[in-house]
Amino acid sequence: MPKISIVIPAYNVGDYLQECLDSVRNQTFSDIEAIVVNDASPDNVGEVAAQAAAQDARIRVVTNNPNMGTHRTRMAGVENASGEYTFFLDGDDALKPDMCEQLAAEIDKHPVDVLHFGLTVVAANDLLENERQACETFNNTPTPDSTGEDIVRDIFDETRGYKVDWRVTQRLYKTSVLKEAFNAMTRDRLGRSQDGYECFVVSAFANSYHSFKECRGYVYYYGRGISGTNMIDAAKYARYCGHFKADFDAAYEFADEQHSDMLHACAQGFQRKATEILANDWKVRVPEAEKVEAAKQMEAVFGLAITGRELYRFVRDDAYALLSDNQLLPHDADLNSWFSIANAISMPTDQVSADTIRFHEMKRIATSHMTNLIEKTRNTEAFQNYDKQDIRIFVTAHKNVDRFGSAIMQPVQVGPKNERFPWAFHDDEGENIANLNPRYCELTTQYWAWKNINADYYGFCHYRRYFDFSETAHEENAFGEIMDDYIDAKAEKKYGLDDENIARVVKQYDVITTPFGNLDVIINKYGSPRALWEAAPLLHDDDLKRCYQILCAMYPDYKEDAQDFFNGNKACFCNMFIMKKEIFFDYCEWMFPILEEFDKNTDYSTYSKEALRTPGHLSERLLNIYLMHHKRIGSNWKFKELQCVHFTNPEPAEQLKPLDITDKPIIPVVYAADDNYVPQLTTTVYSAMKNADPSYFYDVTVLQRNIAWDKQERMRGFFKQFPNMNLRFTNVDRELAGYELSTNNAHISVETYYRFLIQKLLPFYDKVLYLDSDIIINGDIAKLYNIDLQGKLLGAVRDIDFLGNLNVKHGKRMNYAKTVLKMQNPYDYFQAGVLVLNTKAMREHYTIEQWLAYASNDEFIYNDQDVLNAHCEGNVLYLPWEWNVLHDCGGRVGNLFTQSPNDIYDAYMKSRSNPQIIHYAGYQKPWVDPDCDYASIYWRYARETPFYERLIKRVVLANEPQIPEDVFLPKHERAVGEDNPIRKFIDPLMPIGSRRRDALKAIARVARGRR
Repeated sequence: MPKISIVIPAYNVGDYLQECLDSVRNQTFSDIEAIVVNDASPDNVGEVAAQAAAQDARIRVVTNNPNMGTHRTRMAGVENASGEYTFFLDGDDALKPDMCEQLAAEIDKHPVDVLHFGLTVVAANDLLENERQACETFNNTPTPDSTGEDIVRDIFDETRGYKVDWRVTQRLYKTSVLKEAFNAMTRDRLGRSQDGYECFVVSAFANSYHSFKECRGYVYYYGRGISGTNMIDAAKYARYCGHFKADFDAAYEFADEQHSDMLHACAQGFQRKATEILANDWKVRVPEAEKVEAAKQMEAVFGLAITGRELYRFVRDDAYALLSDNQLLPHDADLNSWFSIANAISMPTDQVSADTIRFHEMKRIATSHMTNLIEKTRNTEAFQNYDKQDIRIFVTAHKNVDRFGSAIMQPVQVGPKNERFPWAFHDDEGENIANLNPRYCELTTQYWAWKNINADYYGFCHYRRYFDFSETAHEENAFGEIMDDYIDAKAEKKYGLDDENIARVVKQYDVITTPFGNLDVIINKYGSPRALWEAAPLLHDDDLKRCYQILCAMYPDYKEDAQDFFNGNKACFCNMFIMKKEIFFDYCEWMFPILEEFDKNTDYSTYSKEALRTPGHLSERLLNIYLMHHKRIGSNWKFKELQCVHFTNPEPAEQLKPLDITDKPIIPVVYAADDNYVPQLTTTVYSAMKNADPSYFYDVTVLQRNIAWDKQERMRGFFKQFPNMNLRFTNVDRELAGYELSTNNAHISVETYYRFLIQKLLPFYDKVLYLDSDIIINGDIAKLYNIDLQGKLLGAVRDIDFLGNLNVKHGKRMNYAKTVLKMQNPYDYFQAGVLVLNTKAMREHYTIEQWLAYASNDEFIYNDQDVLNAHCEGNVLYLPWEWNVLHDCGGRVGNLFTQSPNDIYDAYMKSRSNPQIIHYAGYQKPWVDPDCDYASIYWRYARETPFYERLIKRVVLANEPQIPEDVFLPKHERAVGEDNPIRKFIDPLMPIGSRRRDALKAIARVARGRR
């Protein structure tokens, strides 16, 4: 029996096999055998092998017929091996002469089951030297010796970081172990990752492992065969995916046969690492034009989660590398395309597994890196564009705000910088007085620009206030300002705030300011700048006097102008101006020394926050004096006054972001409410969470415009009791701006339109649950959310109220449904208080602008509900009746619902016995009438909320009108006696016989649980 057997699988290696076999025959250690397994190779492998065997008896040839692939070929070689130890040698590789001698000596010293040796890597087929070096370094890295299950875990256990590689051809095996392992392996044909599978099984049988990486007698020709770096098309990549999947399946099958949780975990580790290797081929070897199709092929084999994770991995790594190297994202970068391909993968939110968790985590990190890279690139390009401008108008900001697209208007961040805005210049860079900002306000921007920026024109405005460069005179308020809402494209067009128009206006003049307003007319009609200062409660009169004295002492020729200004009735405000360079520099050289002198001689220790800003206030006055002086002395500057636009909402629109939740599937739920409806909203949400499945995470979003912050905080605190819930509020004012929305029903509020915004405000969800705030949820809304919409736009319950009205004899509602709503089948009309929205499909069919335009139709009776029915007919999945059970408002069940189609009425009545959602639609609400249908269920939840007392108050107020006592009350002894002191407080507020008194009794019954 030879000491060492060498198994040589040979297929299409005729050009290299002679070199391989010569290296075997020339070994300095002779106690060896070589088994060449010809895998039905179509080239001259058979002839070369036969000739070598004829020349050396140690060489034997085994022939497969037909071709069986590398795995089965190795298996045949192992079956024929007779040596004490065996290793594999690829037919296109070779051995150094002393390779076997080194192995024999080492195995005698360390008689282990697996001896792991090193490699000498030779570049083939124009392989780059750095790739060769990387391969050699990786495969020759020392690895720790191990025994037992540590052998397989060091290779495949993800938690250990894959300490050891799985190259089958880089190990000397005890032949008895190798035979036992191959006998346990699948006899199916395997593909590219067969090395991992074979190493997995052999390592599971081995009991001892020793690293001998200093032995590098195996000569690996990197670049030959399938290990090369040649490009592959999508079809070939799809075959690779199939190969890998077969290897993974075989590994799991082996682990299951061994009944080993450890091996199953290692099989999973093998799959994850090998999938990365497979995905690397997608990145490196698949042409860009084929990548989309190749990704689809990978998805077909491995699913969305695994494929998406690998694509996001490339985005994460490459984006991070660019950020770390302080580089920008090229516009034509492949990374952009990869990110788009990854983002096209839509992961169903109701799926949760280890793979989906890994997908979401990788997506989160990759998206964060990519967002930062894109933002950095945009900002850098913007700054580069800024430097090219000869007109530079600086916009002072101390917080994150919206910005116009202009390259002339350039943001500057001032004040304390806990967060440095990457999109802005900063007043603390270069030569600056940023530390004076609490007193100097926007003057720190002016100083910074004076000392650090070169331009032909310098201008200054504020994040709220801009010049109106249009030629249209706009209406001003009592303070001489145009008031507007948002900084957006509409405002840019309205006020001419584009670069072309700004440049056209600016270049006609030397100095531009806000209007010199008449103080007899504006700003409370104080009449003069002096009187205006003295009327300011937080400013010190002495400060104005001292500044005047400093000015007169430093610049006596300005005294006349200062007197005329303070005693006159005209002034421009806001410290907004645009000046030619020479004028601006002259102004700064004149103004800053005055303020410096004032600052130096002022004790601010007792000043209020507003009084600290005195230098900023003084500079407004100094600007006026400076300009008046140069008008008086005839400097011949061309002046222009432009109106000032004040934007009340300069902050950016709130962007809702996906949650970093990866351990549970997310159920997105949206409600709409106003400040007055918070108690009802809280009750509804509480009922939902009390019955929610804890295995899901509920992302609850409230669309609102005026809910007070303290109420929001109170709700957040209350709902912290549910660890599987996130509560957030978003203001929809901006989205609704410009639309005239009203309702034709006293019981329907404008908040009803907010549901149209969901598809835009939550772009990261393809499916969203919308619920009204006048409902109680007895069921698990995860079940409702998980209903398959079958591609429809939405899921909803038919509206039995509307359907009953359709059958009313006069036919008005039927006529309305057909002529106004233009419905083909009015009996398909649904109720919109409970909706499962296919927001992905809705985005594809309608824009927000379309929805809101439809909603502006004042012919509709039920407003948004009518809009949805008119435009979604035929594209609705009808939900079971129990998911939106309308209560019996005003006796409509017996008077109206009975007029609906028989089957529908029966289904509704059946749902009343097990309502998953109760909907208090109509005028009769539990907080108005605590005796109404299903009210006891409502109060069961309401009394546990922090707004219970507010609801009680509403019941009392709703029942305020008095009704004669004898109409309702029998003649019996009162529960509270005449002399009881409580009567002194109750009777005046709730007289006996009043509806308020009766309501209080009903509440008491509810509180005592007697309903």
